[in-house]
Amino acid sequence: MTTPPYASTPAVSFTSGGERLAGVLHLPAGDGPHPVVVLLHGFPGNERNFDLAQALRRAGYAALVFHYRGSWGTGGDYSWGHVLEDAAAVVAAVREEAFAATHRLDPLRVAVAGHSLGGFAALMTAAADPAVRATVSVAGFDVGTAAQLCTDPVVRAECVAALGSDLLPLRGTSGESLVREMTAAGPAWRLAGLAPAFEGRPVLLIGTGRDPVTPHEIHHVPLVRAYEQRPHILLEHTLFPTDHALSDHRLELASTVTAFLARHLAPPAR
Repeated sequence: MTTPPYASTPAVSFTSGGERLAGVLHLPAGDGPHPVVVLLHGFPGNERNFDLAQALRRAGYAALVFHYRGSWGTGGDYSWGHVLEDAAAVVAAVREEAFAATHRLDPLRVAVAGHSLGGFAALMTAAADPAVRATVSVAGFDVGTAAQLCTDPVVRAECVAALGSDLLPLRGTSGESLVREMTAAGPAWRLAGLAPAFEGRPVLLIGTGRDPVTPHEIHHVPLVRAYEQRPHILLEHTLFPTDHALSDHRLELASTVTAFLARHLAPPAR
């Protein structure tokens, strides 16, 4: 009698932009193939949602956490554009035949979930990749909306200072260069504009009601309203009375995300 595979936590790596990205894959026990959730951390990545990865594994999902270029010791330079490129590359890589077979993953059941900047990257990545089956944004940072606010010189200076104060785990960037990049992208990075790409697809938006980093009035409520205008988006949304890291709502976060995925990542028909 063959013993089914045990749960494991292998280190994995991916290539994006010529750099090697380090990741940790949380694999459940059993033969699988398991649905997989790619977790995208925020800026600069102090909260990496490993508790969410563990909760997803307990619920039967494989969960991947990785670092972008130029962050936390990874080679290359950090930028918003590189975050988007790296997220897209990793989401594609977990579906590759050899990687999926090695780790008992189901390439037809891939979801993307992100926190803060990771929420922005999750929505941008999924909008450009129809093979992503479900998308979750938690306290998502709407870079395009922030860019619009930065047309005010006072707000721009505040944004440069705020981003510049959080650069210790990052390399090759500055508050000024990050603000310049977001304002150059402008409306192309406004999350409301992605709504047509999510027609017929499930999206979960989680806002945070006591959050000065991504105030829900600016980053959550307008996005919910924009997506509600598209009745064919399978939209779910909630607003937790908590801070940006969901410090006192981690269990609620895990249960909300796993319940959402259970509704939308059912095994494909045989």
